[in-house]
Amino acid sequence: MESLLNSLGRWLGVLLLVYLLVVVLLWWGQRRLIYLPDSDRPTAEQLASLHLKFWPAGGDAYRGLVDALAPADAKGTVLVVHGNAGSARHRHFYIDALRPLGYRVLLVEYPGYGGRPGRPSQAVLVADLQRTLQLARQQYGEPLYLFGESLGAGVTAAAVAASEQPVAGLILLAPWDSLAELAQHHYPLLPARWLVRDHYDSVANLRHYRGRVAVLVADRDQVVPGPHSQRLFDSLATDKRRWIFADSDHNNWPLAASESWWTEVMAFVAGEGR
Repeated sequence: MESLLNSLGRWLGVLLLVYLLVVVLLWWGQRRLIYLPDSDRPTAEQLASLHLKFWPAGGDAYRGLVDALAPADAKGTVLVVHGNAGSARHRHFYIDALRPLGYRVLLVEYPGYGGRPGRPSQAVLVADLQRTLQLARQQYGEPLYLFGESLGAGVTAAAVAASEQPVAGLILLAPWDSLAELAQHHYPLLPARWLVRDHYDSVANLRHYRGRVAVLVADRDQVVPGPHSQRLFDSLATDKRRWIFADSDHNNWPLAASESWWTEVMAFVAGEGR
C-alpha cells in the first residue's frame, strides 16, 4: 500500500509540474495566440487593383488604407478596425458595402501588421487608434464612425474610453465582454482570466459611452460565443440595437450581410429617419 501511495504521489507531482508548465507557456506566449498578423506590406500595384491608397498620403508611415473612389461629398467616414488575423487590405468588402451608401471607408492598420513597425499589444494598438482618429478628424471632419471587428471591437472600445474625441457611432461585430472572460471560456481548466495581460474589458470601457451602438452576432460563432457579446450588449447604457445572423459563424458572416442590412445598420448609427 505504501508503495502504491508513493507511486501515486509521484504521478500527481508529474501532473502538477506539467500543469504549471502549461500555465507558464500560456502566459509567456499569449500574444502569439491573440495577434496573428500578416506582416507583408502591400504593394502599390496590389492597392491600385483594389482601388485603395495608403493613408496618410505617401505611404512611408501609413496608418491605413483609404478608398480611392470614395464620394467627394461623403456622408461620413467609417474607420474599420479589423480582427486579429490578416491585415487591412483583406477587408476590402467593407468598402464594397459602404461606398454605395455614400460613406468614405478607412481600413485602419495595426502596428505590426501590413508592414507597419511595432509589436501588437493593447497599449500599442489603442494608442495608435487614438492617433488615427485624431488625424482622420483633422483631414475629414465629422462624423466619424468606428466599425470594430472581433479584436477590433475590443480595440475600438478601449480607444473610445481613453479618448476625449467624439465618435458618432459604433458598429461592433462579434464583440466580447472582456478578453479575460473569453479566455476562461476557451481554457476552462486553467486560471486563464488571471493570466491575460491584454484585458480589453469592453464592458468597462463602454460604460460611459453615449453614442449609438450597433452589435452584430453570428449565432454559430465558436470564437466569440454569443453569450459574451450579449453580456456586452446588456451592459450598454445608450441607444443600442442588436442583429443576429442565423447559420453564420465568426468568419463567414459577410456572406449573410445583405445590402439591406448594411443600409439598416448605417441608418441606425447615423440616426437617420428619427
